[in-house]
Amino acid sequence: MIFDKDGTIIELYHYWSKMVYYRAQFICERLGIEESHVKGLGYAMGVDWDNQRLRPEGPVGLKRREIVMKEAVSYLEKIGYKNMEELCFNIFQEVDEFSLSRLHDFIRPINGSTELIRQLHAGGCKIAIATTDLTERASLAMRHLGLEEYIDLIVGTEMVKRPKPDPDQIELVLEVLKCKRECTVMVGDAATDVEMGINAHVRAAVGLLTGFGTAEEFSKITPYVVPDISGIKVVEKL
Repeated sequence: MIFDKDGTIIELYHYWSKMVYYRAQFICERLGIEESHVKGLGYAMGVDWDNQRLRPEGPVGLKRREIVMKEAVSYLEKIGYKNMEELCFNIFQEVDEFSLSRLHDFIRPINGSTELIRQLHAGGCKIAIATTDLTERASLAMRHLGLEEYIDLIVGTEMVKRPKPDPDQIELVLEVLKCKRECTVMVGDAATDVEMGINAHVRAAVGLLTGFGTAEEFSKITPYVVPDISGIKVVEKL
């Protein structure tokens, strides 16, 4: 079983809205600009605080870190600040460090996720995480949830050349864990997760309605759509 992280195992909006808030706040503080720009920066990076959701087009939570950073730089350019790439890069790293001692504020498991992973492990199933987050951060999140010992491999976005929906992350999992694609299932909350599974030709790709994807969107690409991860049950082999 290969799982996405955000929106699949942990709550999507809660995690990324906090990460983006601190990135935007630190940028505004560093540049000495009005705090009203925190909201604008956040929206550019993909958080819609007015409606308490992530923007369906991202980029945060959907696309690589570099793309999220680029949107922050573009916003700053529009309000008159040029050549902010280095500043944004440094602040993203500072927020990473800032969050490490506050993981309990950032990470909330989705109902049923930790139980499912433990049950799969107990049944001898190999388990991997394929995420758009950095590998190290995903590892810390799993450790915080007490799941580190149950997961065989974590593949972050920086470990492959091509991001989701290209199959690179799944191909790496199959290679490292010596798994057969016809015995592998991909589970995620975004169309890009499901499409990655389809592109990798695994046994099944399951769409969860706890993040970016909608039932209508998923139904066009997979017959496997579940309200949340608690709807996936482990049964004994016949």
